[in-house]
Amino acid sequence: MNTIDVLTPWIPDAIRIRHAIHQHPELGFEENHTQALVAAELHRYGVDEVNTDFGKTGVVGVIHGALGDGPSIGLRADMDALPIHEENTFAHRSCHDGKMHACGHDGHTTMLLLAARYLADSRQFSGRVVLIFQPAEEGRGGAETMIGDGLLQRYPIDACYALHNMPGIPAGHFAFKTGPIMASSDRLFVTINGQSGHAGLPHLTQDPLLVATHIYQGIQGMVSRSYDPFDPLVVSVTQLHCGETTNAIADQAHMSGTFRTLNQTTRDSLVARLAQLVEHSAKAHGMRAEFKLGPISHPPTVNTAEETAQAIVAAQKTVGAAHVNPSCEAKLTSEDFAFFLNQVPGCYGFLGNGAGENGTCSVGLHNKAYDFNNNLLPIGAAYFIHLIEKH
Repeated sequence: MNTIDVLTPWIPDAIRIRHAIHQHPELGFEENHTQALVAAELHRYGVDEVNTDFGKTGVVGVIHGALGDGPSIGLRADMDALPIHEENTFAHRSCHDGKMHACGHDGHTTMLLLAARYLADSRQFSGRVVLIFQPAEEGRGGAETMIGDGLLQRYPIDACYALHNMPGIPAGHFAFKTGPIMASSDRLFVTINGQSGHAGLPHLTQDPLLVATHIYQGIQGMVSRSYDPFDPLVVSVTQLHCGETTNAIADQAHMSGTFRTLNQTTRDSLVARLAQLVEHSAKAHGMRAEFKLGPISHPPTVNTAEETAQAIVAAQKTVGAAHVNPSCEAKLTSEDFAFFLNQVPGCYGFLGNGAGENGTCSVGLHNKAYDFNNNLLPIGAAYFIHLIEKH
């Protein structure tokens, strides 16, 4: 009997769990209901150790194999929701206005729980598996916080793996890439200080909006003329705020946005160049400006070669080689699993959520009409199981 056949009787229970998590979405570091549910399920499955001491609302489970000594392998799932109001009308829609699981973390958590149930029951592997249910992936630093709390000292791991559903890829298909697969992510904030005054007498003022426009144009020129076009880099200024009325020049302008790259060296270079551009653009007009980064910065998500090869083999065993892309394109979205990959080798991969085929949801992640595809639950779980049994 193959792995998915063993999982099949448990799928209705897994769907119930996934729907319960979806109905009660919680933002980063607020996942108290989800934490309690996950911990209770792990205890029910007979997991050897369940720990809730990391990442405020995180859960760590440990299962020891029955085949002797072996590696310690980490499997990670994220648990948090987004501050988005759900527009779906199905029975398991969010019960909390302004919050929803619009990225499928409810599904990721359930896939890992389903894998844990199987592994705790069979134990046909050597070494141990460390189950990492991580809070606050969506820009609040959950991975960094768990690591900072000593997770990897308390539970050393030899490799770590994670999986994210991806709309647009056919349901049940996998995609991987050795090297950078997701981008770094930083938030930029610029404050320009001028001198306010009457809009009809601009020569008696210092207009911060003028400096803001020069900074904006300078960013576009910097990206197109200072960086290799084959080294992906995106800088997006998404907000510009200045003034409150039509007949007065303001004394401050505020700009903010984000920048992403697949190369840490490029990222560090860009930070220095942006700071220089902001400072000197303001000085050129007799003003002052401050450049700051946001509190959370994600490095690029970089897969190691050996672990990516292991992931590809596990996915091929799960769905067949024809449904596994071993060299997909990298994405300039970001993922804080990168913090784990900065500490240990591992692989982050994609599992297709569907492209609208057979009634599956075709809208993208972070969309108010998104929903995770329940058909993926046994597929993702089987992939995790095959990773552990392979090691």
